[in-house]
Amino acid sequence: MGIFLPHDISVRIKQFMAAKVDFPFLERDELLAVFYLFGKDCEVIGESEVNAASDLAKRTVKQVASDIRLYIAMPQKMDAQITRENYTKRSLQIVVDTGSRQPDVDRRVVGDPLILSDCFAQHVAYYRQDFFFELFQPLKAKQLPSALENKLVRRMLLLGFNVKNIQSLPFKSSLHAFFEWMLKV
Repeated sequence: MGIFLPHDISVRIKQFMAAKVDFPFLERDELLAVFYLFGKDCEVIGESEVNAASDLAKRTVKQVASDIRLYIAMPQKMDAQITRENYTKRSLQIVVDTGSRQPDVDRRVVGDPLILSDCFAQHVAYYRQDFFFELFQPLKAKQLPSALENKLVRRMLLLGFNVKNIQSLPFKSSLHAFFEWMLKV
């Protein structure tokens, strides 16, 4: 799981946690995009694996939608200090769980799925934005830029955006921006 738009999300999360910026640290008109990749260590093969990944994707979307509804119903949960404390608690948990060195901890914290998922839900709720998710069945080589085949072929991908639908995106397809980002990382 990760956020690929805006491109500098990890910097913003670090600045927010250091109290250098306040919540919201995304602007109302900024595109916010998340991804969930299924089949990390291997491909998603066969009907049972596809069904399992599809079920997990559906549960993920339901959880995000539930989190968004919770934040809308209880806006006090989006208080900058409370959110900063929650992110800090999560970062301390990462330190304890991994025993990692500082640079590795920073990378893990700003890439932590719980923090990133919360970030997406809070900003969508704060601005009362629409959102949508799109699930891609196991990707085929012909769908992918050749440089990404070894990373993405036969894997499933769930993309989420803080806009109403695909037609609201500023690019030709929901995959386009994700592929551009993947080619840069």
